[in-house]
Amino acid sequence: MSYQVFARKYRPQTFDDVLGQEHVVRTLRNAIAQKRLAHAYLFVGPRGTGKTSTARIFAKALCAKGGPTIDFDPNDELSIEIAEGRCMDVLEIDGASNNGVEQVRELRDNVKFAPARCPFKIYYIDEVHMLTAGAFNALLKTLEEPPPHVKFIFATTEANKILPTIISRCQRFDLRRIPNAIIAKHLLHIAELEKVKLDEKAAYAIGKGAEGGMRDAQSMLDQLVAFCGAHITEQDVLDVFGFTAGEAVANLARHILESDTVSALRALHDQSEAGKDLSRLLADLIQHFRTLLVQQADPEAAGEDLSPELIAEVAHQAQMAATEQLLRVVDGLADVDARMRWASNKRLHFELGVIAAVQSLNEVSISDVIEALDGGNASPVVHRPAARPQPAARPPLTVPAPRAAPSYTPAPAQPSSPAPAPPPSPAPEPAVIRETPPAVGEPADYNTVDLWQQFVVTVRERRQLIAPWVEVASLLGIQRNVLKIGFPPGESFARDSLMRPAQVSFLEGIAQELTGQAMKLEMVLDASLKAPEFSEMGLGLLDEPPPAPPKPEPKPALKPEPKVEPPQAVESPAQPPQQAVDDSFYQDPLIQKAIEKFKARLVTA
Repeated sequence: MSYQVFARKYRPQTFDDVLGQEHVVRTLRNAIAQKRLAHAYLFVGPRGTGKTSTARIFAKALCAKGGPTIDFDPNDELSIEIAEGRCMDVLEIDGASNNGVEQVRELRDNVKFAPARCPFKIYYIDEVHMLTAGAFNALLKTLEEPPPHVKFIFATTEANKILPTIISRCQRFDLRRIPNAIIAKHLLHIAELEKVKLDEKAAYAIGKGAEGGMRDAQSMLDQLVAFCGAHITEQDVLDVFGFTAGEAVANLARHILESDTVSALRALHDQSEAGKDLSRLLADLIQHFRTLLVQQADPEAAGEDLSPELIAEVAHQAQMAATEQLLRVVDGLADVDARMRWASNKRLHFELGVIAAVQSLNEVSISDVIEALDGGNASPVVHRPAARPQPAARPPLTVPAPRAAPSYTPAPAQPSSPAPAPPPSPAPEPAVIRETPPAVGEPADYNTVDLWQQFVVTVRERRQLIAPWVEVASLLGIQRNVLKIGFPPGESFARDSLMRPAQVSFLEGIAQELTGQAMKLEMVLDASLKAPEFSEMGLGLLDEPPPAPPKPEPKPALKPEPKVEPPQAVESPAQPPQQAVDDSFYQDPLIQKAIEKFKARLVTA
C-alpha cells in the first residue's frame, strides 16, 4: 500500500473525531436526531479547520443504512466510498475549476434524477466563493427549491465573496481556529501511534506555527518526522520552520516591559544573527502582548494557547503594565509591522519599534493625570509616582465659619453730587435645605446645615479640584444612612463628574468620617434648587436666552429749573461718547457662529 500523509491518514471519520468544532457537531447531531434537515448548508472557516471532513461525515450520517443516523459505521462500504470521494450519490465539485454558468446548468439538469443507492443525492461544492456571479444566479432557483432527495453542502474560506442571496438560502456554520492546546494534544497522540517521540514543547511550537489549522499541523509533523527521525525536539521545529521559541519572545517582551532598552536590542540582535525571520518574530511579539491583554481580562482564555511553562510568565508580565500602556505598545508595533513589509532593512525598523515601545511605556496618559489628580488607586503601572497620603482624620462636626464666595460687582458711575453711603449688605443666608424625618435606625442628632458646611469645607481642603462641583450642590436630607445631595438642573456636569467611582469613594469616606458610620451618597437633579450665579444656567450656556424686554418709550425732556452753581465747582471728567455698534458686526459669520454654538446673546454696556 502506498504511503499516506498524516493529514489524510488521520482525517476525522466520525463526529467524535472532529476536534475544536463542538458547536457545529452538536447542531448537526441534533438536526439528524430530530429530523430537522435543511436543504442547503454552508461551512465557513480558515484553512485546515475541518470543513471538508465535517461535510463528508455529515454525508455519511445522511446516507447510512437505516439513516439518517448519527450512529453510523465508518467502516461500512458506503461510508468508505464517501470518505474516499468515489460515491455516485455524493458528488464533490471543486468550485475553483467548475465555476462557469455551463457547469451550473449541467448540475441543475442532473438534480432531478433520483439517487442510485443512498436516501439523498448530495452535492458538495468546495471553495464555492470562486463561482462567478452568473453561476450563482443560475443556481439560485434550484438552491431555494431543490427536489426532496437533494442536499447541497458548500464550503468556503471567504464568505464575503458569496452573494447574500446564496447565503440567505443556506444554514451557515462558522468553523473557528482550533486552540493550540488541542492541536498539541492531538499531535502527541499521532506521534504515539507512529512510534515517534515528540517533546511537548515541540508539539506546542508546531501548533503555534499552524495558526489554528489542524491539517497544517499534521503536515508539519510529517515533515519533521522525515527530517528528524524518531525523536523531535523544540529546537528541531525552530530550525526547520524558522520559528522563534516562545521563551525567546517572552524574554524580549519582558525587557521591553522593564524599560531595559539595551537588553531588548541585544535579544533582537541574537535572534537576527540566528537567521530568524524578523517579520515572523514581530508578529509573535505582537501576539504575545495581545495575550497579556487577554490575561488581564480573562486569565482562563489566555492560557488556552500557551504551553505550561509560559502560563506563569504571562501572568507575571500582565501585572507589569496597565491596559492602556499595552495598547499603546501594540499600536506602535503594528505600525512597525506595516513599514517592515516594504522596507529593505527590516532590522532597523524593528529596532526603532522596540525603542519606541520602551518610551511609550514611560509616557503619562491623560487618564493617569486625571487619576493622580483625583487621588484614586490604579492598577500597577511602571514608573507611576506613589500617591500622596491623605491628611489625618479630624473629630466630626467641628465646623468653622463658612467662607463667602467672592463676587464681582461693577463699580457705579460717579454721581454728579455727593450721595449717602449705601448701607452694609447683610450676611448671606445659608441655602434652604429640605430635611426628612429620621427613619428607623437613623441617628436623629444630625444638624444637616452644619454637616453639609463641614462636608464642603473638608472637600475644599483635601481635593480642591472637585470643590466647585460640591459647592453648587445642597444636602436635601439624610435617610437610612444615605446622604441625598441635590444639584440644580443646569449642573448635570458637576453631578456626573462626582459620580465617578473614584470620586464617590472619596466623598463617602468623608461622610463616614463626619458621621461616624458608613454612609452612601445619592446625587440627583432637583428642579427646586436655584442655579448659582456663575453656573452653566446662570451664564446662559444651556438654555435659550430669554427674550429681551421691550425698550421703554423715551420720555419728553423736562426743562431743568435754573439753579445757582456752587462756586469753584470741580467739573467731573467727561465720559467718552459710546460708539454705536455697526450692523455689520452682527452680520459677521464668525460672530453668528459663536452665538449659535454657545447659545449666547449680545448686550451693550
